[in-house]
Amino acid sequence: MGAIDLPKSPNVFHPEKPSAVGSRNSLAQEYRDQQAEVNLLLEEETNKVIHHLTARLPKDVLERLDVMGGLKEKLYNYFNQNYQNMFNRYMVTSEDEMVKKVRNFIDKEETKVLTRYTPKEIADLLDAVGGADKFNTGEVEKSVVNMYGHLQGHIQRGVNELETHTNSILRQKTDTGAFVRGENAYSIVKCAFKDNLFKPKTVTDVKLSVNILESELISPIFHYQVTVEYLIKDLISKHIIDSIDKLVEQIKDDRIDQGLEELTDSEVIFTKLGKVDAFTDDNIEEAKSKRYQFVAKSLMEKINDLRAEIDPESFDALNVRENIKKIIDMENIRNRGFNTAINSITSILDTSKMGYQYIENLKNGREVVIREYEDTDAANLPDERYQIKMRFFDNAQLIEDRKAYDVQIKSFETEVQHLWDVLEVIYQKDWKKSYQVNDFEDLSAKNKSRIKTLFKDKSGEPLYEDIAKVWDEISFVKPAETEVEKSNRTYIWEKDRIRTRIIRMRERMKKMYDYLYPVERRVMEERLAWLEKEYFRFEYTINPYHLQPGLLLDVDITSIKRKKVTLDAMANVLNEFLHGVSKGFSDAAFASFSRRRSTVREDINQSFSAVITEEEEKAVAAAAAPKPKAIAAPKAAPKKKGVVDSKAKARKAGGRALSEL
Repeated sequence: MGAIDLPKSPNVFHPEKPSAVGSRNSLAQEYRDQQAEVNLLLEEETNKVIHHLTARLPKDVLERLDVMGGLKEKLYNYFNQNYQNMFNRYMVTSEDEMVKKVRNFIDKEETKVLTRYTPKEIADLLDAVGGADKFNTGEVEKSVVNMYGHLQGHIQRGVNELETHTNSILRQKTDTGAFVRGENAYSIVKCAFKDNLFKPKTVTDVKLSVNILESELISPIFHYQVTVEYLIKDLISKHIIDSIDKLVEQIKDDRIDQGLEELTDSEVIFTKLGKVDAFTDDNIEEAKSKRYQFVAKSLMEKINDLRAEIDPESFDALNVRENIKKIIDMENIRNRGFNTAINSITSILDTSKMGYQYIENLKNGREVVIREYEDTDAANLPDERYQIKMRFFDNAQLIEDRKAYDVQIKSFETEVQHLWDVLEVIYQKDWKKSYQVNDFEDLSAKNKSRIKTLFKDKSGEPLYEDIAKVWDEISFVKPAETEVEKSNRTYIWEKDRIRTRIIRMRERMKKMYDYLYPVERRVMEERLAWLEKEYFRFEYTINPYHLQPGLLLDVDITSIKRKKVTLDAMANVLNEFLHGVSKGFSDAAFASFSRRRSTVREDINQSFSAVITEEEEKAVAAAAAPKPKAIAAPKAAPKKKGVVDSKAKARKAGGRALSEL
């Protein structure tokens, strides 16, 4: 029966039968006394009106009205008539609408069922009329996904703001935890809060540096100058690693299906190492080697040293290398990662109402500078502002930056030492008199002979002045460097030494001159103040020995201490940016297994049957097996993957060497 053969409405018409056409009774009423309920409603409404009239009208008017007779009946009939009209209209309308909806619903469901049995010829005809490029909902689905994505982004941003404000209220202070939370906290390289130089009591300067490693980037970033050969080799390497991972996962699943123990973390690594030579080798000269199974050796030779740009004089659109480069450029592998990071940070700043007046995108250098205001003079800028510097480093750049950092530290040591020597010379020449004691050195020199006569001659110990001084009383003795310190120089000892010398020099000048300000003091104080300012500016930067190749996000924030508007807003921006760009830290030990051996147990399916031993199980299987025909010998059944013949075979398979996996 098709959808058109269905009756459009019930065929029963009766005023009293439940749910019939024209009936005043419904099955949903469960045989309630509808007339009594209506009478009660009308009686109550009539009495209310009569009571209202009795209370409001004067007594002489009430006596002229037939209150107890005709008026009540007229009101009752009026209410009854209007109530019945409204109720009937409502019921008719609702029933008509309900019948239409039910009928349409049945038609749709019936049509759905009928389409299941559509002949194949009609399906082929429809396929021929409209292929994958027609009658599809791809664009609509994309629009819906975009709408839901934007909605989710707005909701998430609001939740992040609420969380940030809640945390700041609970902490009653501003600290590093207000910026990066959760799974991205490890990416912070440096975060420093300090008072603003111009307004130290009310304004805070914050330096935040976040380092996202190359392996943690969702979309890999490459330098603009990287060769096409490097890009292709990187793609092949990723494909090889993915293939090895799939192979190892298959081995792990097969072992679980066979009832064997899972591979340990070390065994997984060894298995992966053993499978590398199945996909590649080190034979560069042989054209048929495994390393050229994805891209031929002849093609790799043609793109040797081919970079992002080709000399227009040697460009030929029909050459092999130009077409290979065009394929790579069309995929936009070279620029995709850095452009994604820029689009992410700028769109998040826009949607977070963190506008910026200055942006400089050094595309070829893989660096972008964003400032809220174009001016760089701190004296002319407001107290709420920010600056973001995002840069991609590779290992070669970090090596050069580390060399420059070494030279700069050495230069500061030289300049501070020179000022220290000048101050010491003036102190020894002008302020140390032979007839007075100014410090402990004077007192020690004055009593040197008496110490020698009373103590040292008797004991035979050398004098204090004859002992080599290892500790210079400025910084503690520096331990010898190992290979760890040489490859990762923190310069903590050198920085502490410079800082201590600056403090000591200021104290000595105050002690020497007191309230006097000769030209020597003014010159030395100016030099000391400038060195201190430059040193703290240098200390505020990041030590490149602490960085690893990847994306560096360097944020400078200035915010009012009691308002913290820019601080709170930038915290939401950073968390959203890290979530969209970084995969975050993942422990391979936790992510390496898909199923646990402990969950595959023999007693997991409980039953009331008796326990069957291995011998009984073999006997039952032999009895149930079909008898072989005499005409032809029985063929061995193909061994299915994941099926175990017996426990003995499983135990035997468990003793295989790791190299056989």
